[in-house]
Amino acid sequence: MVIVAIATSVPPYPEATWSHRAIAQRVAGTGLAPISASPVGRILAGLDLKPHKVRGWLTRRDTPDFWQRAAGVCALYLDPPEGAVVLSIDEKTAIAARSRRHPGRPARPGELARQEFVYRWHGTASLVAALDVRTGEVLTEVITRNDAVTFTAFLDQLDRSIAPCQEIHVVLDNASSHTAGHTRAWLAARPRWHVRWTPPHASWLNQVELFFSTLTRRVVRYGDFASRNDLIDKLEAYVIGHNETAKPYRWTYEGTPLKAA
Repeated sequence: MVIVAIATSVPPYPEATWSHRAIAQRVAGTGLAPISASPVGRILAGLDLKPHKVRGWLTRRDTPDFWQRAAGVCALYLDPPEGAVVLSIDEKTAIAARSRRHPGRPARPGELARQEFVYRWHGTASLVAALDVRTGEVLTEVITRNDAVTFTAFLDQLDRSIAPCQEIHVVLDNASSHTAGHTRAWLAARPRWHVRWTPPHASWLNQVELFFSTLTRRVVRYGDFASRNDLIDKLEAYVIGHNETAKPYRWTYEGTPLKAA
């Protein structure tokens, strides 16, 4: 069928997706009887074909030890070494400090809360955070640069605060600040630090991402911040409140390929 052939082909330059109208115009250009956008839409709906929509997809690069590395990270969570400190560390960068131009409206019975779309921009803030996997407590620090020197300065702080007799196991993703030569040299000079790197495109295995996700939902996404300092104050207040009732995350995944549903 011509309509299906068009809908499953590359759209005309410079457009990225097909519309029903564009498909109808292309059909007319083939010399067939003219057709309007409406029947094109009905035909495609009947075939469950949606050329106007695109689903994101990641072609994971070939990493021969992907599952071994994933399992190693999960094993650390599920069976941490006796007496060792286990940390999950990462940065959350470019957190926007925005204030709405007009006040919102709280939720009412049968009506969602409303929030103004137009906002004022007050800059951004970035955090580096270390999650204690055993307790769920988090140590954060506001950073102005996201580079290896800043990152190792944070590691220095952790190294000084943890008893010298304790081994330190840490989970890191493959961000440039974590894999830079400067960082690797810092780690190599401190034998009690043991790193498990998440596989490429698997930073979701880093437990601190769970904390960042909650922080985003509870504070950042719908937050109203009068200034960058106001944003920082609210981030720090959330961390303090989190630590007062912190509990470890209940991790059950073992780092093996998931079965198809």
